[in-house]
Amino acid sequence: MDFDKSFSMTIGGNAVVGASMFDVVNPANETVIGQAPDATKEQLDAAVAAARRAFPAWAATPIDERRALIDKLGDAVLANIDGLKRLLTSEQGKPHADAEGEIGGAGYWLKGASTIELPVTVNEDSADRYSETRHVPLGVVGAIAPWNFPMVLAMFKVGPALLAGNTMVLKPSPFTPLTTLKFGELAATILPPGVLNVVSGGDHLGPWLTEHPDIDKVSFTGSTETGRRVMRSASSTLKRLTLELGGNDPAIVMPDVDVEALAEKLFWAAFTNNGQICIATKRMYVHEDIYEPLKEALVAYAKTVKVGDGAEQGTQLGPINNRPQYERVLDLIRDARDNGYKFLLGGEQSDAPGFFVPITIIDNPPEESRIVQEEQFGPILPLLKFSNVDDAVARANASEYGLGASVWSRDDEAAFALAARIQSGTVWVNETQHLTPLAAFGGMKQSGMGVEGGTEGLLEYTTAQTLVRRR
Repeated sequence: MDFDKSFSMTIGGNAVVGASMFDVVNPANETVIGQAPDATKEQLDAAVAAARRAFPAWAATPIDERRALIDKLGDAVLANIDGLKRLLTSEQGKPHADAEGEIGGAGYWLKGASTIELPVTVNEDSADRYSETRHVPLGVVGAIAPWNFPMVLAMFKVGPALLAGNTMVLKPSPFTPLTTLKFGELAATILPPGVLNVVSGGDHLGPWLTEHPDIDKVSFTGSTETGRRVMRSASSTLKRLTLELGGNDPAIVMPDVDVEALAEKLFWAAFTNNGQICIATKRMYVHEDIYEPLKEALVAYAKTVKVGDGAEQGTQLGPINNRPQYERVLDLIRDARDNGYKFLLGGEQSDAPGFFVPITIIDNPPEESRIVQEEQFGPILPLLKFSNVDDAVARANASEYGLGASVWSRDDEAAFALAARIQSGTVWVNETQHLTPLAAFGGMKQSGMGVEGGTEGLLEYTTAQTLVRRR
């Protein structure tokens, strides 16, 4: 596929340019790398209409045929991994190796999601009647993907929605639309026209989509604050919703761990993708017996990590993706400085171009501090000391969020039991951020509603229909 510098939307299987375009900026140097179409209301209407027209035939297509096309789409993503990863790095900022991992994950997610079966439940099979409950598609799905993992998180939605028999209008973030627009071009060569439409635009486009009267479901990944707005705007037409929202993910590190062996894993649990992951460790509770050696090991390892332009060889962490998030992260650092918290590493601001924030580790700030209570979504980690595990669990659970968490210990059984006490949709033991298209992933409390992945995630794109036959 030709990954040239021209970008168009995909509507009804056709390439569509915008009446106007908007700039997309490389966060490593703040230069414009391309322009994306800024969809008008009429173009969104056209995309929704195309999806509506395509729905009856797509829903009637045998599921095994839909399965094969989604699997083929996954293969197409994997076949174009080199060009897509370079484009992704240029607009998102992550290093090429991480971008390759994301594109590979997107292809893997499509292929994995295509294998899931839709269950049919036989409720009664007697001399009097036969009754079964099956799951039928909803119609047109509006999908809104974020800027931190624009491709793989979009595929969380594309695979199951299409497998269930829905059609889709997909909107990428205006900070990272380019790779998704190229994916739309790929999809147009494989899927029937109108089954998957990709539209791009500024802040106006999301509300238009979530309010649209001919969209049956909205699947959104992003902040909790924006998720609340999505829920309000979708309420007028009683749209179905899946909301994967923010997280303030705790890690509990028990005193029996091997500090030197674990430091690198704990670092990347917090700082992968520059901390711009909803399931990154945002608060690390460390037992007092190992607190001092672990903080020293984390700082020592952090000093070996290369931060820079993701397109440069050897870079391990790139910039913050966009200026608004960059300013939010800097504000949290300023707050920590103003309150006199101790910085073990980082905390300064660079004058160089790009949205770079140095790796920052804060030493045992107060539990009520902003850096503990808020989701930073950047390369800042507060280390927090505990002496009693019940206290650590209580502090871990004292949050409006409940997306991910982790427990680290040599005693797997005890750690697994401890994990069950944490109020999060997913809790990992001795690893973190492992997701699969075959298992449900979602949040408790203000971290969202509904799930993605697994049979449960597939069912989010269906409604139950019970058929009863009198004998």
